[in-house]
Amino acid sequence: MNIDLTDTTSSRINSALVQARRATGSPAVGMVLTLVIVTDEGNHYDALRAASEASKEHPSRILVVIKRPGRSPRDRKMARLDAEVRVGGETGTGETVLLRLHGELANHAYSVVLPLLLPDAPVVVWWPEDAPEHPSEDLLGRLAQRRITDAQATEDPVAALGLRAETYTPGDTDLAWTRITPWRSVLAAALDQKHSPITSAVVEGEAYNPSSELLALWLAERLGVPVDRQVSEGPGLTAVRLQTADGVICLDRANGSLAELAMPGQPDRHVALQRREMSELIAEELRRLDPDEIYESSVKFGVSKLGNGGVGTLERDAKAAPATQVAPPARSAASKAKAQKANAQKAKAQKPEEQKAEGAAGDGKADT
Repeated sequence: MNIDLTDTTSSRINSALVQARRATGSPAVGMVLTLVIVTDEGNHYDALRAASEASKEHPSRILVVIKRPGRSPRDRKMARLDAEVRVGGETGTGETVLLRLHGELANHAYSVVLPLLLPDAPVVVWWPEDAPEHPSEDLLGRLAQRRITDAQATEDPVAALGLRAETYTPGDTDLAWTRITPWRSVLAAALDQKHSPITSAVVEGEAYNPSSELLALWLAERLGVPVDRQVSEGPGLTAVRLQTADGVICLDRANGSLAELAMPGQPDRHVALQRREMSELIAEELRRLDPDEIYESSVKFGVSKLGNGGVGTLERDAKAAPATQVAPPARSAASKAKAQKANAQKAKAQKPEEQKAEGAAGDGKADT
């Protein structure tokens, strides 16, 4: 059931939602969350289609905020709200409201969305294209428990990752991270089977691919080893190679759908790593509403490297230097210095005779 409202208000939209539910024979509200999509007229169709597919797994009220500020001074001064209410049919068990904010009202989306939120239900805000620099400080972002952005949809994906790291607030996530969930799962399962220490790693993927950068950062932060970021023809991520004492663990996906996992001492096996649709990515993000601490540690690990010849800089200069290296974390050096300081304090507290004897023994160990 579709209800078109022109030059309306949030109160009338709520009344239309109640009317539509009664007309379809479902007076009760069975949604589990409110998904707010902030987009423009040109991109709202694809985003709404993906959200509608995801709502089959997560019944939700979908509010599509379409800003139309206008081009002429006269259009920018006006303020009008047009809405389209959809219940049943393609929306399944959920509800969809398209909100077109004209003129000055485009700058006050918060006041329009707030009365339409489901009571006592989580709120998720998704920016498919142009996300604010600081999502958690955006007025709509403040309403949400989860804020979803997509670095891949920006002009400079690597710079967008750096911005996401600098402005991270618990609840933020990015679809570039969601895209590598199957890769991380397969690699973690492979390392559970092999207990040889990892000495280095290589991540291959398309240039300007933020998922490749995030996977390299995740490996470097978790394993504490150097990770080379190499540019390939794609599509997307193409291969990950982990160097161990027993040989190379290789996860290679050349065609974008079926990958081959090779491990030392084991037969090669095929793994399904198909490039997923946007609806699957959104559905995955809606499964958890708590902060993603692994994403936080991974994206923040690369902040200093994005501008210091690390992941981001060499990725943007991929033609001149096609390989990128993620340096291992400096935790080991800090721990070593702390241990040396503790040993020195312990030596001062010992008796002179014991200190002398230990000093002789220490000299012998140093030579070894």
